[in-house]
Amino acid sequence: MESLKLEGVKPELKAIIQPYLIKLLDIHKENIISVVLYGSATGKYFMPKKSDINLAVIFKNLEFQQLKDSLKLINYGMSKRITAPLLLSLSHIESSKGAFPVEFIEIKENNVLLYGKDIFSGLKIDETNIRLFCKREIEGKLIRLRQAYLEIGLKRKGVEVLMKESMNSLIPVFRALLRSRVQNPPVDKEKILIEFCNHYGLAKDVFVAILRDRMNNEKIKGGDAKVFFEKYLREIEKIS
Repeated sequence: MESLKLEGVKPELKAIIQPYLIKLLDIHKENIISVVLYGSATGKYFMPKKSDINLAVIFKNLEFQQLKDSLKLINYGMSKRITAPLLLSLSHIESSKGAFPVEFIEIKENNVLLYGKDIFSGLKIDETNIRLFCKREIEGKLIRLRQAYLEIGLKRKGVEVLMKESMNSLIPVFRALLRSRVQNPPVDKEKILIEFCNHYGLAKDVFVAILRDRMNNEKIKGGDAKVFFEKYLREIEKIS
């Protein structure tokens, strides 16, 4: 069995991921082709004890038995903020990459290989329908934002969390839309927001303030989150 490749992983992450991967490989042995780390844990926006740790595991054969065999380990991992990993087979990647182009582009262009073969770097993704996909994602997010505000709008903390979580989920969509304007869109979240707002005529100070608040756990610009939410919602409506 190949050895783990943890050189590019932060020390605080390595202490969590290494025993998890050893157990994962012990369970599934040669059936695992590749394991990659993706998401915020690959860069400076990872916050220990707050950010989730996202893994994608590629199997030769993926059946119900592999899910069943993984239950105890995944339950243990969730207590360490390792979310239930994205379990895929090679055939599933090929059949689903057209339906989820943004997700696969994000993994392809922002991952750390932890074990096995580098599957994603050579992955060819048809970008023809990305704009339509992004439009659907943004309009869906706008509907959900309005609905969620009605549910938690009387709670100041709830409004803050709503803005931070929704914007974080939209950043990959913004980056995908940037691909039609710039050849190599940035990976850094703040740079993505700034470039996206510059190209699409949006108020970048609104988005950057939310991102920085998410990082520093401070009140958004020292102001009222509900007032700021109105500005944020207006900018999302412009994109839509």
